[in-house]
Amino acid sequence: MAQVEGGAARPASRAPARAATNRLLEAFAANASRLFGVALVALSLFIALETVLRKVASFSFEGADELGGYVLAVGSCLAFVVALVDRAHIRIDVLHARLPARFQELADWLAMLSMSALGAFLVWVSRDTIADTLAYGSTAPTPWATPLIWPQALWFGALCLFALTAVLLGVRATWLYWSGRRAGLTSEFHPRGAMEELAEELQSGASR
Repeated sequence: MAQVEGGAARPASRAPARAATNRLLEAFAANASRLFGVALVALSLFIALETVLRKVASFSFEGADELGGYVLAVGSCLAFVVALVDRAHIRIDVLHARLPARFQELADWLAMLSMSALGAFLVWVSRDTIADTLAYGSTAPTPWATPLIWPQALWFGALCLFALTAVLLGVRATWLYWSGRRAGLTSEFHPRGAMEELAEELQSGASR
């Protein structure tokens, strides 16, 4: 039976929601990784086919470079989300581990705030690109003459997903920091150390 004195039951009641949110973000990151991997494999096969056709039949689809640029642009934005959820961004932690706990917590919170600001800034800046493309009806200067709004819409959508994820994590980090749950902030947002990465790799290898 849950205790209600002093709000003791509230952290327990929030735990399932927090776990569900974490699982949702991790599942999205995993699916984004798979989608990017499939896109890269398909692009590789397309380039290989074009190379063979150029050599054997002097034929070219004339769009491998263009398609490759679209895949990399959209895939890179999806990779931003994966890196954010997995805490895989490069962070210089030479001093972080040597700081007192309260300064580590502050640094982790500020790191998530800066990432949220970056995501919002990227979306705000990229709106101008989308607006210009729509206003001028821009097409790619390639033999395919692809209407640029199609790939740019996917690119912008992936950027919005990154910004949304960053803002959600930034809000959670802010709540943990100012509600006094700073141990949770440290466990969820601190830079991954070498030992933690090694433990995850060993666990992943054992589950295969």
